[in-house]
This record gives sequence, structure tokens and C-alpha cells, in this order.
Amino acid sequence: MNDWPADWIRPEWPAPSCIRACVTTREGGVSQAPFDGFNLGDHVGDAPDDVAANRRRLRRVLACEPAWMNQVHSSAVIEATPRQRLTADACWTSEAGVACAVLTADCLPVLFCDRAGSRVAAAHAGWRGLAGGILEATVAAMDAPGHQLLAWLGPAIGPDAFEVGPEVRDAFVSQHAAAVEAFSPSRNAGRFMADIYQLARLHLAACGVTAVFGGGYCTVSDPRFYSYRRAARTGRFASLIWRD
Repeated sequence: MNDWPADWIRPEWPAPSCIRACVTTREGGVSQAPFDGFNLGDHVGDAPDDVAANRRRLRRVLACEPAWMNQVHSSAVIEATPRQRLTADACWTSEAGVACAVLTADCLPVLFCDRAGSRVAAAHAGWRGLAGGILEATVAAMDAPGHQLLAWLGPAIGPDAFEVGPEVRDAFVSQHAAAVEAFSPSRNAGRFMADIYQLARLHLAACGVTAVFGGGYCTVSDPRFYSYRRAARTGRFASLIWRD
């Protein structure tokens, strides 16, 4: 990892020594505006050759093989496989060298490992997937009690930027009364500001996962990251986790 770009993120969490994780940024790639520079999304209108070059560099720098998914805001979880691209919003693996990967540009990426370092997972949690149970489904796929799991919350839209309608608030509060604390009134009448990090912690705690780290980013205000809310025509960055 000698040429790991300087502002790519290494999660700070007490994962076992065999666990590796990374969040890419816009730094280090060949994509041209408005996708400049390290766009890894091949579905956003970027030049296919540029995306392919970025993905080749990712594999070389991280020395792992990412398993990409067709993400559709579902609660589907699959076993990660780099050999084919399946439709799901979370994947898991116990195979060394295979990276569970999610692409985001405001939605919340959540990385998981067990305390034994035997299994990892990654989930794509937009508000629809989060309300629909994607984190609960991912925890179930980890095949371990919640107290044996660690979770890390990657860069997502922050609470000062995530304005939603009452239907979003209702979707969460109807499941967990405590979710009301994750919403505050917006300056726009009838709308709310939502804290997706707080909502994710609530859903994880309901599964017994309380060792939760990360959070505190805002993809909208931090120019290191792609943000669909900031610019609808944009790229995607990746959050990945794998076992040595």
C-alpha cells in the first residue's frame, strides 16, 4: 500500500489485526469533470475506460479483489463474489482477499466484522434501505450474536444537510419510537433534518450491536467525497472491508 492516496480513510476502530478496511475519496484517479478524479461507479455516465482504470488501481493499491453489487436500496444480502455482479445492498464473506464493497455518494456505508476476524460485511444504507431492514439483514448474515460484532459508519450525508419529508420520519418512528430524537424541524415548514448516523446506531442497537464506531462525516460539505445532493451528476466513492 505504498501508493495509498494521502486522504483515503483508514477506519479507526478496534478490529482484529487481520481485518483491513478503506474508504476512497476523489483523490488518485483519472476520471474527468464532473467525475474527477477517482470515480468507481460504472453507472453514472463516466467514461468506461476511466472507471476501469480507477478500479484497476484500487485492486493494485489495496491488494484485494472487490466484489461489486448492483445496489437498489433493498434489504437483500448476498455472499460476496468478485466473479459476478449480483443485485443486493449488502454482502459478506469469510474468504481472505475478497473485499466487500459498497459505492455511495450520500447514502451511509456500514462496515462489519466479527471479533474473531473470521467474517466481514459491508452494507449500503440509504434511508429506504435503513428503514427497510438492510442493517438487520446484514447482522443476521454475519452468523454471530450482536455483541460479537463491530460496526463502522462511513462517510454519509450529515444531519445539517439531510432534509427529509414527514414520510421519512414516519417510516422510522413507526418502527422505533426513539427515532424521533434523530429528527429536528427544518427551516422549511413541515420538513425535518435527519441524522442518519443516529438512526443507524438505533437500528444496530436493536440487533444487539453496540460496538459502533465512525460517523461524524458529511459528504455534502466535505469536498473529498462525491455527493449526489451537492451535484446530481457525480461519481461514487467506495467503502471496502476484507480479511488478510
